[in-house]
Amino acid sequence: MGGGRWIQHWDPEDEAFWRTTGRRIANRNLLFSVVSEHIGFSVWTLWSVMVLFMGPEYGVDPAGKFFLIAVATLVGAVVRVPYTFAVARFGGRNWTVFSALLLLLPTCAAYAVMEPGTSYTTFVLVAALTGVGGGNFASSMTNINAFFPLHRKGWALGLNAGGGNIGVPVVQLAGLAVIGTAGAAHPRIVLGVYIPLIVAAAVCAALFMDNLAPVRNDTGAAREAVRARHTWIMALLYIGSFGSFIGYSFAFGLVLQTQFGRTPLQAASLTFVGPLLGSLIRPVGGSLADRYGGARITLGTFAAMAAATGVVVYASAVESLAVFLVGFTALFVLSGLGNGSTYKMIPAIFRSQAYAAGLTGEAADAYGRRLSGAAMGLIGAVGAVGGLGINLAFRQSFQATGSGAYAFTAFLAFYAVCIAVTWAVYLRGPAPTGAATASEAPARRRLDYSEV
Repeated sequence: MGGGRWIQHWDPEDEAFWRTTGRRIANRNLLFSVVSEHIGFSVWTLWSVMVLFMGPEYGVDPAGKFFLIAVATLVGAVVRVPYTFAVARFGGRNWTVFSALLLLLPTCAAYAVMEPGTSYTTFVLVAALTGVGGGNFASSMTNINAFFPLHRKGWALGLNAGGGNIGVPVVQLAGLAVIGTAGAAHPRIVLGVYIPLIVAAAVCAALFMDNLAPVRNDTGAAREAVRARHTWIMALLYIGSFGSFIGYSFAFGLVLQTQFGRTPLQAASLTFVGPLLGSLIRPVGGSLADRYGGARITLGTFAAMAAATGVVVYASAVESLAVFLVGFTALFVLSGLGNGSTYKMIPAIFRSQAYAAGLTGEAADAYGRRLSGAAMGLIGAVGAVGGLGINLAFRQSFQATGSGAYAFTAFLAFYAVCIAVTWAVYLRGPAPTGAATASEAPARRRLDYSEV
């Protein structure tokens, strides 16, 4: 241990260390990481709720509302990159405290401007500020990745991300409660609830979390992660899983209002269900990946997502709200499973690369942690850009046809690409590498990414 809540020695792959010391500390940090990330997701997706309060008196059409949530999505994606490397520079605990307090800025700003007569430009700027909440995911996942051994990463990362993702339906439930009781003219009540919660999350992080001294800022790891082809392959797959989850979470209520004529209360009463189920099942996706392999679970998930998208396209064509809700809810659940399985794949891929390069034991484990930590931020950022793409696709589809059917058709084609890539890269089996000596056999075997 060290002073100021810095831990100097950390080796979670050492079973004795993990049992006697590591597990307790890691679980404590995981708990309060989830709390902070949960609030971050709520702030990031705040405008998926605020647009439900924006009646005709605000003078913003559906295309303008889709643009507001798209701006929040974009900024949240971009800030994930610096947030990833901030953990190594400042420490996981220290950065969690700072990033939690930073959430006060967009929340207080929204409290100040959320009323008819505010200019659309002002709404865009305030929506952009909420993007800082999206960055919390990247720093939180990078931090928790360093605390846990490989055989527990799927569960830990799934729980961390799932607990954070639940911030989406929780803020939507808060919006529903306010609309159902005080009415759609009182959005400031939602914002007023979150201000003390943000302060509480920062205080808990300061009191109960730790910094890991061995996790040092390593620009070399960042450069290697950028050059690694698996970083970008996994980023593509994460667009399909997390990009779908966050994009649909932002857009769901607005789609119900625009395509099916739901009132704000009716939309809010349905909006939270999908994100809640998708968040709750994310740890299950990680656990299934721990047991059966992330690539296998990811492939099955994308196949099922393609089928669910077909259901949604059909429902849009026949204008059936009930069938639409079944298909859309399935998309949330499946994207949650895929979120857990894809993130489990990342550290396993880079440790396999370490074995393929001839590293063994702790050296291979350290290489895997180093590269996967750097890659996670980049993958998370690109994945979140998928949410932007979904909202822009909806905006264009509704602007052109008054329906989201064309957007869903495009999503179906993208899921087909994800299926093909997952199978071709990680499940087809290793390419022949020539004769191997007995000492080389373990490294050769690790090139079989079907074990990822």
